[in-house]
Amino acid sequence: MEKMDGKTIDIAADNISKLKALFPEAVTEGKIDFDVLKELLGEYVEDRDERYSFTWNGKSKARMLAQTPSTGTLRPCPEESVNWETTKNIFIEGDNLEVLKLLQKSYHKKVKVICIDPPYNTGHDFVYKDDFKDNIKNYKLITGQIDGEGRNISNNPETSGRYHTDWLDMMYPRLKLARNLLKDDGVVFINIDDTEAANLRKICDEIFGEENFVANVVWEKKYAPSNDAKWLSDNHDHILIYSKNKESWRPQPLPRSEDQNQRYTNRDNDPRGVWKSSDLTVKSYSAAYDYPIKIPSGRIVNPSNGRCWVVSKTKFEELCKDGRIWFGETGDNVPSIKRFLSEVKAGVVPLTIWKHSEVGHNQLGRQEVKKLFNNKGFFDGPKPVRLINRALHIANTESNDIILDFFAGSATTAHAVMQRNTEENGKCKFIMVQLPESCSHQSEAFKAGYKTIADIGKERIRRAAAKIKNEYPEFKGDLGFKVFKLDSTNIKPWEADFETLDEKLLEDYITNIKPGRTESDILYEILLKYGLDLTLPIKEHTIAGQKVFDIGMGALIICLSDTVDLDVVEGIAGLKQELKPEIMRVVFKDSGFKDDVVKTNAVQILKQACIEDVRSL
Repeated sequence: MEKMDGKTIDIAADNISKLKALFPEAVTEGKIDFDVLKELLGEYVEDRDERYSFTWNGKSKARMLAQTPSTGTLRPCPEESVNWETTKNIFIEGDNLEVLKLLQKSYHKKVKVICIDPPYNTGHDFVYKDDFKDNIKNYKLITGQIDGEGRNISNNPETSGRYHTDWLDMMYPRLKLARNLLKDDGVVFINIDDTEAANLRKICDEIFGEENFVANVVWEKKYAPSNDAKWLSDNHDHILIYSKNKESWRPQPLPRSEDQNQRYTNRDNDPRGVWKSSDLTVKSYSAAYDYPIKIPSGRIVNPSNGRCWVVSKTKFEELCKDGRIWFGETGDNVPSIKRFLSEVKAGVVPLTIWKHSEVGHNQLGRQEVKKLFNNKGFFDGPKPVRLINRALHIANTESNDIILDFFAGSATTAHAVMQRNTEENGKCKFIMVQLPESCSHQSEAFKAGYKTIADIGKERIRRAAAKIKNEYPEFKGDLGFKVFKLDSTNIKPWEADFETLDEKLLEDYITNIKPGRTESDILYEILLKYGLDLTLPIKEHTIAGQKVFDIGMGALIICLSDTVDLDVVEGIAGLKQELKPEIMRVVFKDSGFKDDVVKTNAVQILKQACIEDVRSL
């Protein structure tokens, strides 16, 4: 019976396994022989030091941080959630680096859209200070969950010798992990200002591939100049767009505006509907397309100034017979071609400039928050819902798609997903991740009772959901969310040695579950370890007087009882016949069996029922 540990998937080991599948001769005893690998790659190896690259002091460590397994878990908090039993939405409170590691197995290639608004590195924004050795402990120190008080989350002043480096160290591993979660037709939108736009572009080119760069959108975030600006008024932000695979994704056109449609009229009552005229000439010249045309008034017209007609004479005559050429109301105009609205593309190709009149501005975002919180702002520049909705529309989201934001802040993305579902009767789901960054004691938010940014984000989702429910009473979609909080694993690590080993310590390790952890805590850690969706329904069975949990209609069976006997084991084997899952996996507590005989026989009984994957905590 295999034992489960408290670590997430080992990304480095997984990468070696993939490399071995491609080049088996380059891997010996789990180690890569780089000389052999170079030989196998042949001319593709670049040995010179002078080559195009983007690097900084600490890049190697940042890359390793993304590959270091997490020893954390996500503990469920039903009391802070809305519609816990039925919702498919998730809000995770914790350091997003560790959370992204924990999500690797359950949400690998399952996220359609990532929308993030990371710290802009203005000198006042904080940067996450990651700890290579123990980031969970570091996270708890920062957020004041141990030692009684928290560390200040560091600002990154321009005078710092690591001004850009610290920001890059923060962003690189998070984006690298985030890419693993994107579907093949997934897309990421990243808001940033001028300070780090160039550096962000470089690391995204490396992580997502330069060939998967889609656009650098300029968003008009302000509607008026800042007259106190020292040089020029900063009225824009950038939104970098990258696809996971550019060949697998196409942006969805924007709907045509009323103003665009009004340009189409029907001046000759054409039964095919409204149209507008387009020039029949082109700047390039071809003798075959340069011919005289006799118009209805009797005049002869020719292309002028080196231009020619866009169609041949034969094609022009066909268009005339089909009523597609317009000579004006009097028949004396230079001919033009009729373009019917019914034949025009259903939408408009998105532009790389997003005006505030179309997608909103920072002030609108602030007003949206104030309306929800009784005229309290709490945030200086939250993104407007319309801006996120533009991204979700272009991303071509479909029902049941997952949208991830791991710098959730005021949770505008969650609000936008719910709003969009309401308007389109959709079923898209969100995953929000936010560090419980402390609110300043002098802030309006703290005085209103909110201790952390995460607290405000959760409350914003609750209030936005209530507002939507009030405005759209007929909407029956998902307006809830499950709350999880990052913590260390529920499983005790074995840390004893011969010098510290004593009777009391041995008694403590009889059960290897940490004190104070609930059945629910353990259930969700097991879901993460098996790579199952955190919103799967969990059904409880009673077998021989013991609780047995069934996740995903028999895909995973968990029994955390301390008195498992053969009747319980045989009852679980019976569930296999009853539920008929394709594969059933079973997990027990290592110390939960009545005796060693039961433990040994359990594996054999379950094997006879075609249950091969049996593990213990």
